[in-house]
Amino acid sequence: MPRVLMDPLKDSSSTGSFPAEKMNLTNCSSNYGDIENKLLPALYTITFIIGFVGNAWGLKLLLQKWQKLGNINVFVLNLGLANVLYLFTIPFLMVYYFSGRKWIFGDIFCKMTRFCFNVNLYCSIGFLTCISVYRYLAIVHPLRMMGRLTVTHSVLISVLVWLLVSVQSMPDIFFPKSVNGTEKCFHSTSREKTEDYLTYSLVWTTTGFCIPLLVTLGCYGHVTFVLCRRNTIEKTLRQKCVKFLFILILLFSVCYIPYHVFRNLSLFSRIQSKQNICVWWDKHVFTGHQISRGLVCLNSALNPLVYLQMTEMFQKGFCQVRINDRRGGRWGKCSLYLRIHGSLCP
Repeated sequence: MPRVLMDPLKDSSSTGSFPAEKMNLTNCSSNYGDIENKLLPALYTITFIIGFVGNAWGLKLLLQKWQKLGNINVFVLNLGLANVLYLFTIPFLMVYYFSGRKWIFGDIFCKMTRFCFNVNLYCSIGFLTCISVYRYLAIVHPLRMMGRLTVTHSVLISVLVWLLVSVQSMPDIFFPKSVNGTEKCFHSTSREKTEDYLTYSLVWTTTGFCIPLLVTLGCYGHVTFVLCRRNTIEKTLRQKCVKFLFILILLFSVCYIPYHVFRNLSLFSRIQSKQNICVWWDKHVFTGHQISRGLVCLNSALNPLVYLQMTEMFQKGFCQVRINDRRGGRWGKCSLYLRIHGSLCP
């Protein structure tokens, strides 16, 4: 078995894949740092520009339509705040990768930067899940939920999301982010703690991503089914709503699934390298991981705009839905979206 010489100071997003076949020493011992140094700065720069403009515009639209958007605006606002929190850390990461992975801001700030990234990521997933549940309740169970989903409930749920994500992300701070005082700021942890971090990452992926993903897909899948069956909404608008739901599910899946898959594969590969085992597709997984890190950041930057536009579209569509009140039909023609927040369509 050939011995693989891995760089112990290589960033935590290092290689990863399953050991289906072993490679020779020449191909396996390659250092992929150049890919990271060239790819991530460009992705972070694009993310910062689009994220800054997108979130500023999104917050402006949110303030303009605050009364019209209902309780979901609380989640959209928190979604924007989570994104802004991360945007403030991007310039420091840009400096880090532009300088060839030399961190000059200290170990504590390194951990805080990585912590902000994780909080942004999983708070975004959490608030997107909350929005999907609210949409599901508003469309599928409007009468049952009428008056039960208040602004107070939305605020309490938002606080709970922040707390749960912070507790979930806290263990990451206690993993070392550098080696022997070097100027590094690892995305996960040092090579010596990779096994422990992989275990933590798998639990994190399950609770922070897989469960919310299943909830989101289930809610939007049922919403799509209900919209397709309702004849009270104009066909053109119904098709737009269904198409928009499909785009949201696609964005959620494409941007978040690759990141979690490649992250865990990367950690698994580092464990294999410690056992002098290498795989032939190692470089492809590493490159995919870097791209997925950029995609997950870019998706978070665009989320507020996407959801604000979707809310406006759904509001127009729901105002066309008729709900027959069995106790006398006093509500008449009414918006499902506004009904659930205690008001009527004009």
